[in-house]
Amino acid sequence: MTKIAFCFPGQGSFEPGMGRDIAEAVPQAMEVFERGSEASGLDLKRLCFEGAAHELYDTEVQQPALVAMSLAVLAALRARGVEPDYVVGHSVGEYTALAAAGALEVDDALELVRERGLATAEVARLNPGSMAAILGLEDEVVEQLCRRIVGVWPANYNCPGQIVVSGEDEAVDECCAQAEDAGAKRAVKLRVSGAFHSPLVARAAERLKPAIDRVRFSEPVAPFISTVTAKMEPAQRLGTLLVDQLTAPVKFTHATRELIDRGVKTFVEVGPGDVLSGLVRRIDRSAKAVSVNNLAALDKLKETLSRA
Repeated sequence: MTKIAFCFPGQGSFEPGMGRDIAEAVPQAMEVFERGSEASGLDLKRLCFEGAAHELYDTEVQQPALVAMSLAVLAALRARGVEPDYVVGHSVGEYTALAAAGALEVDDALELVRERGLATAEVARLNPGSMAAILGLEDEVVEQLCRRIVGVWPANYNCPGQIVVSGEDEAVDECCAQAEDAGAKRAVKLRVSGAFHSPLVARAAERLKPAIDRVRFSEPVAPFISTVTAKMEPAQRLGTLLVDQLTAPVKFTHATRELIDRGVKTFVEVGPGDVLSGLVRRIDRSAKAVSVNNLAALDKLKETLSRA
């Protein structure tokens, strides 16, 4: 039988109204929003179901909202008997992945993500920066540019030919210009509020660490592939990795290849948007990738998996 990995999206994969149709159809999904609201101190039902895009843009709100949406979809999948063989998350999506793996309680995941959002938003205000996607260059070329330019670092290895860089505004602009001179198809500044996954947000990691230290992680039931190390990681390493991931690059390309090497043929993106599904297809054209972000996709999934 084909192996399945659940993939959980990170910041940027939000959309107004997300999760409403699934929550209204599946009580277990609605329960996630209710528990999540209590754990995070935010009205996640209102924000996800009725909130305008500008409300969801803020980092401190967007992170818990999109994790709640992903956890709600996960609950709906489980209610229908669909379970993963492996889990992986992109950036803040790792918290959802750990909840899916049974390593982290849902309430703890949302409480930590709320604190993570506040920590990263605070650092972005105190230590501004930016991020940009470099399209159409080899990873090594972008890495060389980052080594040459002070104040910019590789932040997301999304797929071959797509690396996001992060750092000081002027350094990111210079990196974009030099990337285009080196033959990049495009260099696109991202609509984010800070230089995430770079040393510029180290203070966020310092603020988050005490909250993570208070949480007890269980051994993952479904193996968790870290996008910090691109390896399967045990319970005793999880807290350290969640602190490290704030300043470390997201190695989604490497983690996806590790999953494929472990026999995964089908990737189910669990949560808003379909960004990760597109990345998986670019990493390996033979991999099957499907997005579950609404009730219609949920209803169709069993049929899709039966053909995998």
